[in-house]
Amino acid sequence: MLMKDVLGLEEVKQHLVEMVQQNRLSHALLFLGKEGSGALSLAISFAQYVICLPPPAVETEDLFGGMTAMSNLPQVKSPDDIIHQPAYSKADQLVHPDLHFSFPVITRKPGEKPTSKDYMSEWREFVKESPYANVYDWLQKIGAENKQGNITAEECNDIIRKLSLKSFESEYKILVMWMPEYLGKEGNKLLKLIEEPPPNTLFILVAEKEENIIPTILSRCQLVKVPPLKIEEIERGLIERNNINPEAAYQIACMCEGNYREALQMLQHADDDWQNILKDWLNAAIQQNTTNKSKIVDVINGLGREKQKQLINYFIHLLEQSIRVNVYGEEKVLSPENEKSIAIKLDKITSVEQREAIIKELNKAAYYIERNANGKMLFMSLTIRIHYIIKHKTLMEVN
Repeated sequence: MLMKDVLGLEEVKQHLVEMVQQNRLSHALLFLGKEGSGALSLAISFAQYVICLPPPAVETEDLFGGMTAMSNLPQVKSPDDIIHQPAYSKADQLVHPDLHFSFPVITRKPGEKPTSKDYMSEWREFVKESPYANVYDWLQKIGAENKQGNITAEECNDIIRKLSLKSFESEYKILVMWMPEYLGKEGNKLLKLIEEPPPNTLFILVAEKEENIIPTILSRCQLVKVPPLKIEEIERGLIERNNINPEAAYQIACMCEGNYREALQMLQHADDDWQNILKDWLNAAIQQNTTNKSKIVDVINGLGREKQKQLINYFIHLLEQSIRVNVYGEEKVLSPENEKSIAIKLDKITSVEQREAIIKELNKAAYYIERNANGKMLFMSLTIRIHYIIKHKTLMEVN
């Protein structure tokens, strides 16, 4: 994977390349980016760039007693030049002997002590097929079901063993650890290695939530912030990589909040009738009829976790569009006409404060969906809250 294949993030890419070219590369980097930002893709492409760099030219004495730098490998002036290096093929296939990976795994059998090397075949497929996926997608791929993923003490011991060896082919040894949030106290085993690594050893940690990383590891890493993708970057990616029309690409890019994984999920379910479901949901929320509320909650509950999140994101998107209608006027809203009509209706029946309160409740619901809350109870409670916000212009607090 070349760095140019990673969507957007041009400023971060330039910063990373300059660190290498100016010899300012820290031995431990933390790529911190929210889900769908491309932090994992960027980290892997950067690791491949570093692992493929040719060693410094060796000076040899010429016939006249002078020193001449000799190297048979092509020079690397930009990250894209690594494609001409002999090591690139192995690095691109994630089989380079000096490029190591660590990630959450599960125990398949009682008493088993699994490490990342036991899942490398699945990992290579996962990275190739779903470079913007999240840890939930990974755990489902390896059949976790309701099991929790972990980076175990055995994994830490294996990392120490691998990185204590000399490099095989490259000048560097690199470990890419995805989701260090899954390290427990066992992660303290790595502290000395991270603080005083062998020469030319590079740690690259890729995380989503800084607060969930062991503080002692966090303090030893140089932070590389990976921002959410811009609307135009996601729009361009959907048009160029998924061949969808610009109007649909813009609509999805506006809704997914910088999360390319979410954009791809929305694209996969682009034919789902979100508007009619949302209209039925709003009508049931506004009415006093409990039966109608129960019916629409059953419909939403049957969608499944991913589609429920998309419905919530779509609702939030329309509420935000309705706020733009209120602030800038109808003519300044670029949404398709069918969306704009819903946004205008929402602007008429609710105040900006009410819409902000509903958005807050929707974000809470999305949080609980991620944590496998009971869908029926969650959406019934949410529907009642929306009813009180709209009809009574207040929020009912439920302890």
